[in-house]
Amino acid sequence: MTFPGWILALLSCLVALKGEQYGVHADGGAGSERNCSIVPPYLPPTAVNTTLRLFQLRASMKPNISAYIIPATDAHLSEYIAPRDARLAWMTGFTGSAGTAVVTQDKAVLWTDSRYWVQAERQMDCSWALERDVSITSITNWLIREVNEGDQVGIDPFLFSVDTFAAYNTKLAPAKRILTSITDNLVDKIWAERPPLPPDNLTRLPDDFIERTWQNKVDQIRGQMMDNPYNPTALLLSALDETAWLFNLRGNDIPFNPFFYSYTLLTFDKIWLFVHTERVTEELRTYLNSSCSDSYCVQLLQYDSVRSHLMKYLEEAGVRVWVGTEYTNQALYELITPEEKLLESTYSPVLTTKAVKDQTERKILKAAHIRDAVAVMQLLHHLERSVPEGRETELTAAEFVNECRSKQQYSRGPSFETISASGPNAALAHYSPSSETSRKLSVDEMYLVDSGGQYLDGTTDITRTVHWGKPTDRQKEAFTRVLMGNIEISRTIFPAGTRGVNIEMLGRRALWEVGLNYGHGTGHGVGNYFGVHEWPVGFQSNNIPFQEGMFTSIEPGYYKENDFGIRIEDVALTVPATTKYGNNYLTFETVSLVPYDRKLINTSILSLEQLLWLDSYYQDIRNIVGPELKSQGLTEIHDWMMKNTEPFLKDGSSAVVSSISLLLLLLPVSLL
Repeated sequence: MTFPGWILALLSCLVALKGEQYGVHADGGAGSERNCSIVPPYLPPTAVNTTLRLFQLRASMKPNISAYIIPATDAHLSEYIAPRDARLAWMTGFTGSAGTAVVTQDKAVLWTDSRYWVQAERQMDCSWALERDVSITSITNWLIREVNEGDQVGIDPFLFSVDTFAAYNTKLAPAKRILTSITDNLVDKIWAERPPLPPDNLTRLPDDFIERTWQNKVDQIRGQMMDNPYNPTALLLSALDETAWLFNLRGNDIPFNPFFYSYTLLTFDKIWLFVHTERVTEELRTYLNSSCSDSYCVQLLQYDSVRSHLMKYLEEAGVRVWVGTEYTNQALYELITPEEKLLESTYSPVLTTKAVKDQTERKILKAAHIRDAVAVMQLLHHLERSVPEGRETELTAAEFVNECRSKQQYSRGPSFETISASGPNAALAHYSPSSETSRKLSVDEMYLVDSGGQYLDGTTDITRTVHWGKPTDRQKEAFTRVLMGNIEISRTIFPAGTRGVNIEMLGRRALWEVGLNYGHGTGHGVGNYFGVHEWPVGFQSNNIPFQEGMFTSIEPGYYKENDFGIRIEDVALTVPATTKYGNNYLTFETVSLVPYDRKLINTSILSLEQLLWLDSYYQDIRNIVGPELKSQGLTEIHDWMMKNTEPFLKDGSSAVVSSISLLLLLLPVSLL
């Protein structure tokens, strides 16, 4: 459905008038968040007028759709999405990475989590209400109240996972609200200037960074299919990193992530790759053996033909398609009928296999973190000098660290939009500066920088929080307790096969002891020139158990609203632990190698074990990053690093530790 030009012109006039109802932009000083309770409402300059967009969407919903759900993902259920898939952001003005919008004929509501509440209030106009919740139960309860029995709730099934669709339907169906699949996305129909598909061709990883060829990986996955007792005949891969990993390919369709739009259907004797074939060069066609049809020949099919080809395959007798429900969209899943043709698992065997890095991947990912540490140290050294002079902002700091990374070997840009936040902005866990919001950095405020790089040999993600002046006692205590949480997870020893959720509380315990907490996850997997958030590794309940060779971030934090924010994030590798009796135990080896801000550490509340861990970590930084700094001729940065990695337990500290340990052992005896 399109709108003739004269109608759009008329609507624009009406919107200009109606905009008075939904808020006006003040010239300055009225605050950074909207205020919809006054007349006229106040909107900050960062808010987006969505009146016309809502009018058009509601028109396209008539006459059959009473409510339309807009998630913040793409057809591959990605966390990071291309601009052309940012439907939630375009409709609402809200650019956070997590949220769900629902539009009816008279209401528009956004649901998002605590990380983004303030951001939403800054970016949305008063056409939208904010629900401070993310649960499907909250959304469906709202729909049941607002939508009549028998009415249809529209969705794009490509944007809903199997489990998400089921969760909605389980709530709505008994209430006689009908969840209706509409494969032609209604937002796309009215998005006249929707960004086009990027023109970049696909590329392959250099051989130096590959231990397993794509043929090796195909054999590995086919072996798991063969071993599966439910006898799948095919495996459907929907997540973008699944296909990219399987074929050692990379692309440029998703900002900060080297992925390309794709699906794969793998059988024991066929391989079908669904891509935009015009972007596959002749060199890659040769690499993929795409001119034949044997078991190691990749047959290239158009991206949009995946539904029709899957339907054709399912017409064959005796087939059974294995899907990982976490990343398979409802539009494909609903085709796999009858039930005996379907095999489900939470994650596909590609995702679980990819989670355990081979020896080459471990080696090169650690090497990438060494060079990345150089860039972060350059930033921290630079800010120590420039902030007291009053010539640094959140935005210039972000640009500086990105520039430092760009000069490192194998750099392919940042791995996500840099979070460079000072003072109250740092209380927003995932704030990124813009020209409108960037604050000048000050010696009187805390500063948080969460950044990462993409390199041909690895992906990095690291957060450091610093203070250039005199931090308050509250800030020092909060920082130290966050650090304690980071250390306690990093040094813990646990049986192989332990789930991250069972040790996650170690990152929170020191905060809980004084009534503090944080509202985000404690860690996530990290890829090899892949996604900076790589599932299914991490500390959440739906992550897989830890095995040797997995990389995860460890990132506790604390955020005091409108005041300051703290996060300390490192990437760590799961490695075998040496224990007195057991053999199959693991611990973490920290591969992020940048010192913490000493000024913010209150050593009096750290245990001896934590101090010893810090000193050992700092010695690792000296031993590992020191030679790299020297080889790059960065003498000043090397001196800065040496100064900031001085041991906490000075000369003679071993005797001190031994004496205190002996005292602790003898104390109970002396009290008898």
